[in-house]
Amino acid sequence: MSDQELLDRIVLDPKVMVGKPVVRGTRLTVDFLLGLLAHGQTVEEILEEYRGLAREDVQACLLFASRSLASTEFATFRLQTA
Repeated sequence: MSDQELLDRIVLDPKVMVGKPVVRGTRLTVDFLLGLLAHGQTVEEILEEYRGLAREDVQACLLFASRSLASTEFATFRLQTA
C-alpha cells in the first residue's frame, strides 16, 4: 500500500472528535491509537479490541505521526542547575 493510500485512511473533520485526526469511518483518534501502542498494546491486541479496524489503519496512524513530526521544528534548551 502506498504512503498516500495509507494517509487517505486518516481524516480531519471538525464535526468528529473536535477535528482531531481519526481513522476514517471511526471515532478513534491517531493519538489514542499511538498511546495504546506506546503503553505496550500490540497491533494484534488493538485489532481484536476494535474489530472494525484494519492493520493498515494502525500503519496509517504511524505514518501520519511520522509525517507530522517531520514538518515540525523543535527548539532545544538546557535546564539551568544551581
